[in-house]
Amino acid sequence: MTEGTTSAAAEGADTLTRLEQEGEIAADYLEGLLDIADLDGDIDMDVEADRASVSIISDTGSRDLQKLVGRDGEVLEALQELTRLAVHRETGDRSRLMLDIAGYRARKRSELSELGAKAAAEAKSSGEAVKLQPMTPFERKVVHDAVKAAGLRSESEGEEPQRFVVVLPA
Repeated sequence: MTEGTTSAAAEGADTLTRLEQEGEIAADYLEGLLDIADLDGDIDMDVEADRASVSIISDTGSRDLQKLVGRDGEVLEALQELTRLAVHRETGDRSRLMLDIAGYRARKRSELSELGAKAAAEAKSSGEAVKLQPMTPFERKVVHDAVKAAGLRSESEGEEPQRFVVVLPA
């Protein structure tokens, strides 16, 4: 191995270790939260796309975890921000950690990918820009990725919380 390859490998290992540490801190924080709320759930940690990913799942399919998702994922978004703050407090670094509860984000990602693909197909066939409804940053990112995979460009317009995706024709 050359010196550059060795340092790149070491940097990758350092990043992985840092992300795993973020996951551990988040898991501890969320365990405490589940205990306080008297909710049952298992915590699963992973590293996906250069960010820590933590999921709260239930073997029993408990509807109690739905309380932590809230209407349209609002409670989930708030818990993700609180968890990121807990990680930041421990590490001093800003976290991009993703939190999923009861598979909500995984289902939402699938729906949004389909929406992005349909919008891309519509923009291709009509030759006109397609404007979508306002979305959260997570939702917009998933749609942008789906549009890019379909071979088109998209951009976000507007101001939060009314920021939305526009799919541009070729």
